[in-house]
Amino acid sequence: MAEAERIIGTPDTPEAAGAEPEQADEGVKDTAGERPRGKRRIAVLFGVAAFAYALDLVSKMIVVAKLEHHPPIEIIGDWLQFEAIRNAGAAFGVGEAFTVIFTVIAAAVIVVIARLARKLYSLPWAIALGLLLGGALGNLTDRIFRSPGVFEGAVVDFIAPKHFAVFNLADSAIVCGGILIVLLSFRGLDPDGTVHKD
Repeated sequence: MAEAERIIGTPDTPEAAGAEPEQADEGVKDTAGERPRGKRRIAVLFGVAAFAYALDLVSKMIVVAKLEHHPPIEIIGDWLQFEAIRNAGAAFGVGEAFTVIFTVIAAAVIVVIARLARKLYSLPWAIALGLLLGGALGNLTDRIFRSPGVFEGAVVDFIAPKHFAVFNLADSAIVCGGILIVLLSFRGLDPDGTVHKD
């Protein structure tokens, strides 16, 4: 929680946080001392989010139309199959009794990412947050619009590796975004492009 508050509370400029100019991304400032590339980072965030969301949405539409109520399709023998299931829980089928709670959490993640976007000057952070946003929107769409009802809808999962839970592309985007955020945090890189040393 403290890490999240530190990130969200990051000042709009590295100088306000006591960072040296060389700690910021090279080429971020122009001669007037402003940050013209900040909007480009936001564009990357929403571009990655839109791509992840569209890919997830299209894949689920195909799965529901072509695979639901049909036998699984073998992709790599029995090691990897496409099998349509409806998951009322979180990623990888966890916590099916808490569908509404997971819906609220997904909505909260979207709000936090939107809040971080205005201070975003780091390309890796833009990609990571874009993956999280796209994945959260993908599964949230299922929660809202699929049966059994609004905010209680079951997510469409279809990627079924052997001896592992069935998941979808939104879950994959969320996991990849989360892993990237952990790596960036270990490196000390903040969303505003500054590098801190703890």
